[in-house]
Amino acid sequence: MRINAHQIVRGLIASLCVMAALPSVSVAQERAPDPFYCEERDLGRYFYCERERNKKAPPEPTIIEVTPAPPSATEEIAAIREHLEELRAEAVLRPTQDNVRAYVSFQRQQLDRASTFSDAWRRLLWTEPSLDYTLQRPVSQLGKRQWLDERRADRNVVLASLGERYGMFYFFAASCTACTEFSPILKAFADHHDIPVKAVSVDGGPSPYFPDAVRDNGHMATLGLSGAPTPAVVLYDSEANKVIPIGFGIVSQSELEDRIFVLTQTITGEDY
Repeated sequence: MRINAHQIVRGLIASLCVMAALPSVSVAQERAPDPFYCEERDLGRYFYCERERNKKAPPEPTIIEVTPAPPSATEEIAAIREHLEELRAEAVLRPTQDNVRAYVSFQRQQLDRASTFSDAWRRLLWTEPSLDYTLQRPVSQLGKRQWLDERRADRNVVLASLGERYGMFYFFAASCTACTEFSPILKAFADHHDIPVKAVSVDGGPSPYFPDAVRDNGHMATLGLSGAPTPAVVLYDSEANKVIPIGFGIVSQSELEDRIFVLTQTITGEDY
């Protein structure tokens, strides 16, 4: 049987029409994912698993709950003060029974809190003597008297031998009324404790209590007291070769004794 070219062409056209009438099937649909490769071995797109993988639902967002930090003690105290002030202002501006009651009630709560703190404070000091400052510096009348008696005895011992190591510079002026009042006080103090005094007149005038006074020819400047007011008393330490200012202006004899004892026998903070 002989087939010519026109018959072949008509056959091809008929085949194309039949194929066009059939539903289209994609390669991915023809080749369904194999669970063995896609799920167990997870080989991905090489076994047509990528499309199935892309169909998975996206993970839900993670919600992190942040717990706010509790307020500090300082913030709590500030809030209490602010609330108390607000209640007081409200009671003053609008003094109704409810407003005044709210202020007084809240204020009483804070007074109770302060009383509890004060009670805890004293109980602690009673049980831990290392924290009780009154053992070093008594505040009761009996304890203070006993402390002062001991202090006076220690001070007298120190002052009795003070002249062996220390001397005094006394700067005054004949025209200074404060110097006129202070000179006899210093003279009595020096004689009582046998401490030598070198009197220096700033203006060159004399003093009846210190007849051996000399004129200031740079003494104050040498001791670092340029421009200092008069009267001025300076203690000189012959062993350490240094000066210790004691006071300026009128100072009582007992105050002189106490200052000298503190400055020569105690360290800063020990006796305060």
